[in-house]
Amino acid sequence: MISKHISLKEATFSATATRLGIDNIPTDEHLVCMKLVAEKCFEPLREWYKKPIKINSFYRGSKLNKAVKGSLSSQHCKGEAIDMDGGSIEENKKLFEWCKSNLDFDQIINEYNFSWVHISYTEKKANRKQILVIK
Repeated sequence: MISKHISLKEATFSATATRLGIDNIPTDEHLVCMKLVAEKCFEPLREWYKKPIKINSFYRGSKLNKAVKGSLSSQHCKGEAIDMDGGSIEENKKLFEWCKSNLDFDQIINEYNFSWVHISYTEKKANRKQILVIK
């Protein structure tokens, strides 16, 4: 388990990786980062929300990141970012606003009009508290 509500299988699953036969296995260093993101961001949110939150993307190895055309500097590749979905635009807005107001984070991104919420956390440098929108 990565945390109380996130299994390793859920944190590393990718339909693209399965389809293309890409191993998406984090290193021990990535696992440490993933557990930190879960502890600092996901679990407090999940405790407040009191309902399951779908993980769209958590860890992405470099081959998988390239296959999904992810950013070359994606924090997913470091195990420092998680994309979450509450099931609707309205629920994702709630998740976004709560995280923005209550958590320490490096970045929080409203992706494609609240299709999902991206949040990242790092302890390798000061968290920037960046609030971004991708259209």
